[in-house]
Amino acid sequence: METPIQAKIASAFVKAQKAFGPALKSSTNPHFRSRYADLSACVEAVIDALNANGIALMQKTYECKEGVMVETVFVHESGEVMESGLLHVPAVKHDAQGYGSALTYARRYSLMAACGIAPEDDDGNSASRRPEKPTTKVDPKQMADHLAAIEACADMGSLKTVYNAAYAACDGDAMWQAKVMAAKDKQKKVLTNG
Repeated sequence: METPIQAKIASAFVKAQKAFGPALKSSTNPHFRSRYADLSACVEAVIDALNANGIALMQKTYECKEGVMVETVFVHESGEVMESGLLHVPAVKHDAQGYGSALTYARRYSLMAACGIAPEDDDGNSASRRPEKPTTKVDPKQMADHLAAIEACADMGSLKTVYNAAYAACDGDAMWQAKVMAAKDKQKKVLTNG
C-alpha cells in the first residue's frame, strides 16, 4: 500500500517545483549525434530549488540481477518523506560498465519523472531520426552580451537565470554552448570562492 504524501513535504515540493529550471541538453551521444540532458544537468535543474525549500534529494538503489532498480526519494527537514516508486532499467552488458551506464540512465529518468521536468527534447526521439540542419544562425554580438551578463552576475540565483537564457540563445550550436558553460563555471567559482 502506498504511503500518502504528508502536508509539509507536499507544500515544500510545490514551492520547489515552481523554481525548477530546464534540464539543459549539455551532452552529446556520439553514436546518434544527438544532444541530451545528462544526469548532472537534471540534478542542476532541481537541486537548488529543492534545498532552498528544505528538501534533500536521495536516489536509492535496489539489488537486481538483470539490471538496476532506482527510486528517487525526497526527504523534508521535518522528517517527512516522499517516494517516487521504483524504476527498473536492464543492463545491456553484464559488466561494470554496463551496470554503470544503466544506473546513470535510471537515475536520470527517475529524477526527471519524480520532479516533473523534461529535457529540451526526448533524446530517444532525436536518436531515431537524422539530425536536422540548423535553420537559424547565432548572433555573435548577442552571445557576447550574454557572456558579459554571466560575468557580471553577483549571486548564484542570477547566474542560473542568466546562464539559462544564454544557453537557450546558443540555438544548439555546440561551440557557443561550450563557451557559455565555461563562462558559467568560471563565474560560479568566483562566486563560490568569494
